[in-house]
Amino acid sequence: MICLKAISSPLHLPTFRRLTPTSSLRAAAAMSSSSSAVAAPIEHFVLFKARPEAVASGAAAAMVSSLQALATLVPGLAYIHAGPVLRLRSPAAEALGPTHLLHTRYATKEDLASYAAHPAHVAAVQGHVLPNALDITAVDWVNAAPLPSPVAPGSAVRLTLAKVKEGVEVAQLVEKVAAATQAAGDAKVSFGENFSPARAKGYQFGMVAVFDSVEELDAVEGDGKVEEAKALVRPLLDEVMVLDFVVGDAPTPASL
Repeated sequence: MICLKAISSPLHLPTFRRLTPTSSLRAAAAMSSSSSAVAAPIEHFVLFKARPEAVASGAAAAMVSSLQALATLVPGLAYIHAGPVLRLRSPAAEALGPTHLLHTRYATKEDLASYAAHPAHVAAVQGHVLPNALDITAVDWVNAAPLPSPVAPGSAVRLTLAKVKEGVEVAQLVEKVAAATQAAGDAKVSFGENFSPARAKGYQFGMVAVFDSVEELDAVEGDGKVEEAKALVRPLLDEVMVLDFVVGDAPTPASL
């Protein structure tokens, strides 16, 4: 288990604008934008560290395609995105080294359980994930934010996973983040306590923040409100893993 005492990149709680998919992405947006705005979704994240040979051969890309195809095969799946990680933004993320991720949403925990047991999901895991992934990390939480956080192709998303300090209850962190989110206004975030510890590597809390673009995500660095939010939660945190990814088929800047 990784344990880093120095935390350089805590939670991000900026204010966001409404997301508007472009016409060139309309087909891909059907799954992402129309059904991802579940009021209090069950969030399911899986991080994969793909084998280098799987990346080189295209097997990792096939793994992503097999997971994305579940959108039309599994009932109760409100939202799905599978794709590569854009950037690892903390020492803990670099140590873990995930290369790809899966993000799904459900209206209920029962829907998540049905998804896990569905034959199409089992086939994708056995046929593509297990042969091509060196490591898997998974977390689940019920969104505690007051508003939904819809995502659309081209959105840039920051995922934060956290462990709390000894003696701190995860509920305290959730409460602090909720207060900071309320102060931020119309922030598009989802956060909550992880309820599936088996594959979470000790991470107890998860959060996503959704931005219109990578440029908008980068613009929040050093923002006053964000720094205030960090100050609220920093005393509670032991380790934080932060990474960014882009939803859908929108191109990312060449410099990234």
